[in-house]
Amino acid sequence: MSVRKGKCIVICAGDLTLGEITVCEDDLVIAVDGGLSYCGILNVEPDLILGDFDSVSEQEALAIESLEQQIPERILRLPCEKDDTDTLAALKEGLNRGYTEFRIYAGTGGRFDHTLANIQCLLYLKNRGAVGYLVDGAGMMLVIKNEVVHFQTGLEGYLSLFSLVEESRGVTIEGMKYPLEGAVISNDFPIGISNEFVGEAASIAVADGTLVCMITYAGL
Repeated sequence: MSVRKGKCIVICAGDLTLGEITVCEDDLVIAVDGGLSYCGILNVEPDLILGDFDSVSEQEALAIESLEQQIPERILRLPCEKDDTDTLAALKEGLNRGYTEFRIYAGTGGRFDHTLANIQCLLYLKNRGAVGYLVDGAGMMLVIKNEVVHFQTGLEGYLSLFSLVEESRGVTIEGMKYPLEGAVISNDFPIGISNEFVGEAASIAVADGTLVCMITYAGL
């Protein structure tokens, strides 16, 4: 399948902490279950509505049933008992359609297990040659695995790194308040928390390992 130029935007049913998002013509917008209610707030039209629909309102359930009859290709109804979370099913759908860049909104907050599951989903994308971002009004998360990630100049706020494996080796941080060179970050000691952008071009490199990178914007 050919690679898509746009990005896949996945709107979940967690805490919505922003009022608008940018959607381009080539983007695919997937509303995940109760995330459908956020589409009106964000003023976006979903291309696909996916889920077991156990968290939608009665009014939304009726609207979904109506759409299912009129435009069945826009509804993907999942069983309630399944291995994949609704969010993972949405990401798989985006991957199957050729998307390699994903933005996940309203994927944090609420139940802790759902937030952790969505962090694992970022790793699922990374392991399949795609990149995903968990985005909210306070910041964003991404996974860094055996690579270098660059950040533009002028950023303000905090950046924290946590290892998703027992040890991530060869961790180098440049252009930030607390630099590192060839360090080891383990999954049982939070040495990577609360670094700070200083307005310079910055980079994070990990030679062998997997880190979750959490960015919190200044003033929050």
